[in-house]
Amino acid sequence: MAHQAHAYHMVDPSPWPLTGATAALLMTSGLAIWFHFHSLLLLYLGLTLLLLTMIQWWRDVIREGTFQGHHTPPVQKGLRYGMILFITSEVFFFLGFFWAFYHSSLAPTPELGGCWPPTGINPLDPFEVPLLNTAVLLASGVTVTWAHHSLMEGNRKEAIQALTLTIILGVYFTSLQAMEYHEASFTIADGIYEHILRRH
Repeated sequence: MAHQAHAYHMVDPSPWPLTGATAALLMTSGLAIWFHFHSLLLLYLGLTLLLLTMIQWWRDVIREGTFQGHHTPPVQKGLRYGMILFITSEVFFFLGFFWAFYHSSLAPTPELGGCWPPTGINPLDPFEVPLLNTAVLLASGVTVTWAHHSLMEGNRKEAIQALTLTIILGVYFTSLQAMEYHEASFTIADGIYEHILRRH
């Protein structure tokens, strides 16, 4: 690559956006085929391609930032702004679900039976698995913060321990969610209550 007279990183041509888009197409098509024909082959193919794309793309980003020195201060600033915009989009995504929940629960329509939760729905006890899930989620926030501070202090061993604990808590949280969804007396297809609850 030719020498640059500026501090910005001009990205080299990469196949990873194309393979990522192909993986997304295969995954969504695979989900539709799984729903209608109960075949997981295309979904697994899409997931495999997505994982391979993520590994290769992250490898390239790490290589560019560490070994090639392309992540200059202006580039780092742009990466930070990108992460801030991503987190902001996630906040608004969840805000939409909370808005739908409050709209439906504070002014239930006649289609819902005029009450919340809708007639015939047995809601989950918030002081059982949902409370445990909240505690696990908060604990994972503590461990990832611990990992961040360990990295900032150059303590690699503690950072690895904290990240390992965070991953374990994440797997535990996901398994609790799966158990809760499996044991619930309603499904996502039963109405607005289930749509909102399943996405929180």
